[in-house]
Amino acid sequence: MKQQIYQIDAFANRLFEGNPAMVCPLEEWISDDLMQQIAAENNLSETAFFVKSNSKYALRWFTPKSEVDMCGHATLAAAYVLFECMNYNDEMIIFETKSGDLIVQKEDESFVMDFPVQAITPCNITEQIEKAFGLKPIAVFASMDYIVVFENEKDILNAKPNLTLLKELDLRGVCITSGSKEYDFVTRFFAPKYGIDEDPVTGSAFTQLVSYWHQELGKISFHAKQLSSRGGEIWCELIDDRVKLSGKCIKYLEGEIEI
Repeated sequence: MKQQIYQIDAFANRLFEGNPAMVCPLEEWISDDLMQQIAAENNLSETAFFVKSNSKYALRWFTPKSEVDMCGHATLAAAYVLFECMNYNDEMIIFETKSGDLIVQKEDESFVMDFPVQAITPCNITEQIEKAFGLKPIAVFASMDYIVVFENEKDILNAKPNLTLLKELDLRGVCITSGSKEYDFVTRFFAPKYGIDEDPVTGSAFTQLVSYWHQELGKISFHAKQLSSRGGEIWCELIDDRVKLSGKCIKYLEGEIEI
């Protein structure tokens, strides 16, 4: 069986930037095991699969090791494939996901995602987190991931976490963040328990980060940078209990796989 597949650089202004995601448009669902095998073979942080569902599209995401409940950059990549490669003509796409309906609209050259905001809860600065980074953070919050706040941008750039210690934590991953002179805030993201030592750009993490930075800065609109080696910029806007995340995409690959 031949399967169309696309590799898209999401939250990227040019090739080899942002976060690459593989996208597989399906006529109907294949088995979970086969989707997981395809994701492992692709060996990117996420592979997105979608199937048309009446006026919506059912969307699922797999890392090389397991399925996840939310992923921003692969949602952006899936929307790009529909709008730019599959001649989708409506104003917006509604994706049905395990995290509820996610809406994506095209605005000029950017794509704007409408996601639910994730609440954050203050928690203790554990010895494990401090040891993992070799530096005591200012604060730690729990949500879908741990949000670990450091003093300045240099702390984020220089972080070399102990991935073995991070793998033992109970949440999906760890997002470190600080303020910045050039941006409203900067961040990096680690999820070694899901086979992602460091994610280049993590759209879903910003649904949590805006909760913290709204409290800290009193703003609702943010321009942020994820300081991975590939790098990526995200514009965020907090609207009640939703957050809009916008960025650009670049197509790197279009082809077929044999399954």
